[in-house]
Amino acid sequence: MTKIIVDNVYENTLETYYRSEDDTMPYVYGNTMRVKEFRGSSRSSVLWTTNAAMEAWNATRRTYGSPIPFRYAFKRIWEGGHGRQSQHYAGVSFDVGQSLSQSQRNRIWNVAYDLGVWSYVEPQYMTPTWVHFDKRYGPPACSAGYPVVRSGSKGIYVLVLQDALNALGFSTRTLDGIFGANTRSALTSFQRNNGLVADGVCGCQTWTRLVNEAVGIGRTSSVIDP
Repeated sequence: MTKIIVDNVYENTLETYYRSEDDTMPYVYGNTMRVKEFRGSSRSSVLWTTNAAMEAWNATRRTYGSPIPFRYAFKRIWEGGHGRQSQHYAGVSFDVGQSLSQSQRNRIWNVAYDLGVWSYVEPQYMTPTWVHFDKRYGPPACSAGYPVVRSGSKGIYVLVLQDALNALGFSTRTLDGIFGANTRSALTSFQRNNGLVADGVCGCQTWTRLVNEAVGIGRTSSVIDP
């Protein structure tokens, strides 16, 4: 069984589900996205996303009216496979249609763009053989990427932060998506070790340094699986 953490962005709560690989993802209807499809090539025993991302998928799939195959969705940051500050590491990003024709991908892109349910639909010239859309949220700390998180923050971006810190040996003692005292202590230790202002706030400079060091390093002995 896989543990799935869903950030309910409307109620600011974190929900936990346990599903087998062939089960439908939480908040998805019509069996249009199974756990193993959302997982992609990730080998993680825990996955995370938001209910808003799943609902955006529902609207897109319903409007398109046919199966939308996808190859890349979730990845933990130390597994890599995507760029710096990728929304795939937050579990709200989908690369779809790789096995479809160009005309089919064009139609998916138009549906996703016209619906307005996604935060970002990548221009087609940037993804000529697939369609990318994601449901990021919060103003980014840098020009793109993740929002500022600090004590009291909760959700998928705290999970990304905790996962990166743990992989680099700065233990948050848990992977729960809640920015508490242990996460702040781990973050300030990382900041001091990297010549950053040790204010316990993960803003642009800290995110940049953190993801540059953590992306794609592989599972380390300090990675936490809740």
